[in-house]
Amino acid sequence: MSRTLNVVRMQFVNKQTYIWVPLIVLVGAFVLSLLIYAMIPTDAPKIGGGSGAPLWYFMVVGVQALTLTFPFSQAMSVTRREFFLGTLLTATVTAAMLAVIFLIGGLIEQATQGWGMNGYFFYLEWIWAAGPLAALFIYFAIAMLFFVTGFWAATIYKRWGALWLTVVLVGIAFALVVLMWLTGFANAWVQLFTWIAVSGALGLALWGVLLAAVLAAISFVILRRAIP
Repeated sequence: MSRTLNVVRMQFVNKQTYIWVPLIVLVGAFVLSLLIYAMIPTDAPKIGGGSGAPLWYFMVVGVQALTLTFPFSQAMSVTRREFFLGTLLTATVTAAMLAVIFLIGGLIEQATQGWGMNGYFFYLEWIWAAGPLAALFIYFAIAMLFFVTGFWAATIYKRWGALWLTVVLVGIAFALVVLMWLTGFANAWVQLFTWIAVSGALGLALWGVLLAAVLAAISFVILRRAIP
C-alpha cells in the first residue's frame, strides 16, 4: 500500500497535468460562459455547454497519466500493478475535488439565481434532479469515466502503437453506427429515449461507473505487456 501511495505522490509531482491545467480550463470556461450569458438580453434561463470542458479534459489527463509517468515509474522499479492502482487513486482524488467544486458552484448558482442573471454553469437541472449528493456522484462518475477512457486509449497506444489505436477507435465508431441502424430498423428509438428518461442522470452515471470498471480492467491487462 505504501508503494501505491508513492505512485500517487509521484503523479502529483506533475501538478500541471492534475491541478493547474484543469483549473485553467475550468476557470476559463466559467468566465467565458458568464460573459456570454451577460450579453444575452433575456430573463429566460441561460445554460451553455462550457461546464463540459473541464470534464472532457480528464480524458487528456488519463492519457498523460500513462504517457508521461509510466516510463519513469518503471525506471524506479515500481510494479505495473502498483502504478495502475496508484494512478487510479490519483484520478479518484482529483475527480472528487472537481465534483466538490461543481457541487459548491451549483449551490451558489441556486442561491443567487444564476449569478443574478439566470445563467447556469454548474447547476444543470437534469443532473441535480435527484439532489445535491446525487449531483456530486454524477460529476465524479463522469470525470472518472473520461479519465479511464483516456488511460485505456493510452495503454493501447503504448502496447501496439498509433496504428492499432486508430483501428480500435474506428472499429468502435462503426459498431456504434451499426447499433444506431439496428435501433432504427427495429423502430426502438422511442423505447431507447424512454429508458434514458426513466433512468435519469443518476441511473446513467451508474452505467458509466460500470463502463469505467470494464475499461479499467482491460487497461490493466494491456498495461502488463505495455512497453515503457
